[in-house]
Amino acid sequence: MAERALRGSRLGAQSYESDEGVDRAPRQNIDYDCPSGHRTTVPMSVEAEVPLVWECRVCGAEALRADAERPEPKKGKPPRTHWDMLLERRSIPELEELLEERLGVLRASRGEAPSRKSA
Repeated sequence: MAERALRGSRLGAQSYESDEGVDRAPRQNIDYDCPSGHRTTVPMSVEAEVPLVWECRVCGAEALRADAERPEPKKGKPPRTHWDMLLERRSIPELEELLEERLGVLRASRGEAPSRKSA
């Protein structure tokens, strides 16, 4: 029975493919300088779109391409708060009226006497 056993290598142990006859894509080395003074060199394809910023491999800061200038930061809208969205739907007098109404319901549930709004 041992004569019929399959012999070979383990799956995934090694690849039987070789690099013979394979032409690699042309490469270029792009240098990035981080604010801490580190220089990171990244090999990229000649056909690739080269980004202006890259993460520094040493400290993790945002490194800028050595032959480029820092891009201007994008202008964004300030975040809208709940209060801003509420004011889009209601005016201040409407909100004051709703507040008095809800306070009246709350006071009634507690058994308190309704308070009068001072003028």
